[in-house]
Amino acid sequence: MLGQRRINRGTESKIAGRFDSTYRESDPEFPDESPSPKTILFEERAKTIVTENDCPDLHFTRSLNPYRGCEHGCIYCYARPNHSYVDLSPGIDFETKIFAKRNAPDLLRKYLSKQNGEVVTIQLAGVTDIYQPIERKLEITRELLKVFLEFRQPVAMITKSYLVTRDMDLLEKLASQNLVKVYISVTTLDSELWRRMEPRTANPEKRLKAIRSLSELGVPTGVMAAPMIPGLNDHELETILQSAKESGAKTAGMVFLRLPFEVAPLFLDWLETNYPLKKEKVENLIRQARGGKLYDSDYSSRMVGTGPYAEILWKRFRIARNRLGLNDPMSLNKGIFRIPEKYQLRLTKGENLFPGL
Repeated sequence: MLGQRRINRGTESKIAGRFDSTYRESDPEFPDESPSPKTILFEERAKTIVTENDCPDLHFTRSLNPYRGCEHGCIYCYARPNHSYVDLSPGIDFETKIFAKRNAPDLLRKYLSKQNGEVVTIQLAGVTDIYQPIERKLEITRELLKVFLEFRQPVAMITKSYLVTRDMDLLEKLASQNLVKVYISVTTLDSELWRRMEPRTANPEKRLKAIRSLSELGVPTGVMAAPMIPGLNDHELETILQSAKESGAKTAGMVFLRLPFEVAPLFLDWLETNYPLKKEKVENLIRQARGGKLYDSDYSSRMVGTGPYAEILWKRFRIARNRLGLNDPMSLNKGIFRIPEKYQLRLTKGENLFPGL
């Protein structure tokens, strides 16, 4: 096995990234009994902040991620392999070594100040959670919301943190102009599974409470049942959607479990440690929905899976979504975007708007 689970961490594994030339393995005769490692914060001076993509299976073409790595520690997180690009482990390093892009708000102002042509909604998050614990102190996401409001730029958000309710003052202002929609990710309502699988996230009750609080404030809010894991949380699908609807959600989405690169061995090790009696069943069902593999990167299937199991799961989702009326598109207003006058005047004069960047 790759290692026993530490307290309040998704994994303790220092699994090597696919670019590493060496492989590290714990000595079973001398187990590591050190306490759960503390989170270390690094500052990343980003050069650009908005990422553009043309992936046919994504519902957005522009995204913004103020953090690299995520302290939430969700064992299934498809973003874990990104830490390989900075020579860190997709295992424990991903959830303990967090990179914060403190200059993200200024970079966003710079990006929006040059925007012309069609206004496109920007997805805030998509790789790691914008409201992970360190956001409580750094408030990078909060400052980004101020920029979106300043430029009247439409923004879509997704999180599994109750911390999103801290920014309800800004979200209410954005919502009053139909400039924001928020998705809350709810993976399970089982407190034991949640505790083991997503160790530093808000509990299920808090997430439903966040949906309720945002909805009552007039912020368009949806639920994302993701990821659905065969043999583990898939039986909860209808219950999750029903609970979200009762909490005020207007729409719902679903994503099938993705296990790219280093995530697959981490997830299987986690299953062996936490649910050994279910491991074989879960793995077999995943392979059934991935053409015999644990992951398929093909754009046509990576989010949905293939085969009878995946087809039945998606049929269940569509039936439940339609029965509950969770199909509001929550379309945003793209017609009121403006570059604030103070930036227009300085651009006309040829001034450097952001000399520190």
